Amino acid sequence: MTHRVRGVIARSKGAPVETTTILVPDPGPGEALVTVRACGVCHTDLHYREGGINDEFPFLLGHEAAGVVEAVGPDVTSVAPGDFVILNWRAVCGDCRACRRGRPWYCFATHNATQPMTLEDGTPLSPALGIGAFAEKTLVAAGQCTKVDPAASPAAAGLLGCGVMAGLGAALNTGNVGRGDSVAVIGCGGVGSAAVAGARLAGASRVIAVDLDERKLEWARGLGATHTVNGRTEDVVEAVRELTGGNGADVVIEAVGRPETYRQAFYARDLAGTVVLVGVPTPEMRLELPLLDVFGRGGSLKSSWYGDCLPERDFPVLIDLYLQGRLDLDAFVSETIPLDGVEAAFTRMHRGEVLRSVVVF
Repeated sequence: MTHRVRGVIARSKGAPVETTTILVPDPGPGEALVTVRACGVCHTDLHYREGGINDEFPFLLGHEAAGVVEAVGPDVTSVAPGDFVILNWRAVCGDCRACRRGRPWYCFATHNATQPMTLEDGTPLSPALGIGAFAEKTLVAAGQCTKVDPAASPAAAGLLGCGVMAGLGAALNTGNVGRGDSVAVIGCGGVGSAAVAGARLAGASRVIAVDLDERKLEWARGLGATHTVNGRTEDVVEAVRELTGGNGADVVIEAVGRPETYRQAFYARDLAGTVVLVGVPTPEMRLELPLLDVFGRGGSLKSSWYGDCLPERDFPVLIDLYLQGRLDLDAFVSETIPLDGVEAAFTRMHRGEVLRSVVVF
């Protein structure tokens, strides 16, 4: 059986997205059909539309989603029809070198659905991050579905599928923030604000939010920042050092992905401290640092992929914390929009007016 549903696609580089009919097949072996309840509008979707990921147009956009499993393939046992799930783009294989070493959060061979979703004329669609959830239904690998408590709001829960998990995980997993640590977060959009929330959740005693926009600094304060630094009016490195007894922060999380902010992060950390890069740079960017400083300051320089998360481990725990009132995922939902509101949401996101716009079905 084939399901005719509405979805949002990008046909060509830079062109506005459009809402159209797509065809979604019933699940085959290892696959699950999911009725999407909510999907966040992420910068990665805009990168796809702009051709910044690859040129495999047309794309079925959307990947930061939660929904209900409608059907599964004949060999699927991990989820069942009726399960409330968060979709993820790290369906670990269990057999690559990372998985065999006991580090599945680095899995190099994650699974996607085998069957294509298509346009009505049969043109195959490239689903964003192997998901394609700006659609009423989507077909994914069963391992891309993580079952969580259905009491959670779909709009909030789905954000763990990408940006919010990236920020939380940068603090909790990659940065390994501990009780009493000082943390600075440079860039307080959706990912950076989630890193602020993650640092507070981990028990950091001082969480310093850094941005150029007072609106974003206010968001960060609401999510647990104890101090803020406006990079337009203050020297970021000196301000962070002043707020940490002249030493620098134990962990500095760079959530912008630019050479100049990475340098700030490098010099704003304490000796033997940790820098975590979770902001995504562009291919042409280059970084220059004195090698003697890299050696002499010690510590760790890390990159955080998807917050180094393991969805089956992290999603249920974080949803439980959300339901207990200890993690305010609702605060990241700036607005809910219809499916045909994605293009306008891209504009608001680009202007920094929202943490997340969320399509709700």
